[in-house]
Amino acid sequence: MAQGASAETLRLLTWGGYAPQDVIEKFEAETGHTVEVTKSNNEEMIAKLRATGGGGFDLAQPSQDRIAGPQAEFGIYKPIDLSQIDSSLFIPSMLEATKKNTTVGGDVYGVPHVWGTSGLVLDTSKASTVTDYTDLCNDDVAGQVSYRLKRPTLIGFAFSMGLDPFAAYGDEDAYTEIMQKVEAKLKDCKPNVKTYWGGGDELMNLVRSGEVIAAMAWDTGGWKLNDDNADITFVAPDSGALGWIDTFVLPAKGRADQAAYDWINFVMQPEVSAMITASAGNFTASKGADAYASDELKAKYQNSFPPEDVDNIKWYPPVPAGLEAIEGGVLDRVKAAN
Repeated sequence: MAQGASAETLRLLTWGGYAPQDVIEKFEAETGHTVEVTKSNNEEMIAKLRATGGGGFDLAQPSQDRIAGPQAEFGIYKPIDLSQIDSSLFIPSMLEATKKNTTVGGDVYGVPHVWGTSGLVLDTSKASTVTDYTDLCNDDVAGQVSYRLKRPTLIGFAFSMGLDPFAAYGDEDAYTEIMQKVEAKLKDCKPNVKTYWGGGDELMNLVRSGEVIAAMAWDTGGWKLNDDNADITFVAPDSGALGWIDTFVLPAKGRADQAAYDWINFVMQPEVSAMITASAGNFTASKGADAYASDELKAKYQNSFPPEDVDNIKWYPPVPAGLEAIEGGVLDRVKAAN
């Protein structure tokens, strides 16, 4: 990358941990660009870009399910010029999933960066029969199970039952039918549940104390618990872990596109991505970056995610209007059931 006349200031709207100081300094030294970071979250990012019609920033990092809807409604992004992206740096299945989920009117608006999943957190010495979400209803773990009464539980149970809720996103009747089956299963499973956890700390304490031996939870939580007890870890379910991806998007009125593309190609290099993983705690869509992570984190990742399990992740697509009301009704009825 040439320094000199083309140097720009990159105004980056991102999450905490995604643009650590050591990475910024390395990028500035190599490219001559300068980086200004504003830390944010999904709701704030969309609000800031809506307020300015896509101005004020040159690169932003919303989750992939927050791109197509806001773009169709508010026009706050500009299409990605894929010829400017080094696609060889990305895990192919993640790049394709994100391109598909961020396409509006034939244009791609996002490419993947940081990702994580929810799946199973198990005490493998006591819950060896649990390999998918519906196994949380097995007799041998009765009374020692926990999950949230939130949409990931509905989605996970649906996939585990051989249904495809994402394929039914465009059909409210079909989606309602799937959710009715999931509702019946969750009601049947209710006696197995020690408690429905609300916050991550609550779940960690339940698992640490041994009260819960099988749960639905996030990968990073399972890996933290593994530090204390080698038997406890995150396991990708047979039907697929549920995945979120935080992306790179170009705000509509950004004025430093070259610096934005240079940043994307720079941070997706495996060695640089490993620096971001060390800072954020989550892995990136950089192909081979796990090889550069700390030995400890690398071992946990590779143990939880053999390549076939990465390719089997069910990535959250954009949520159509109306579905959250259907889901809310199911969750309320499960909660109220005896």
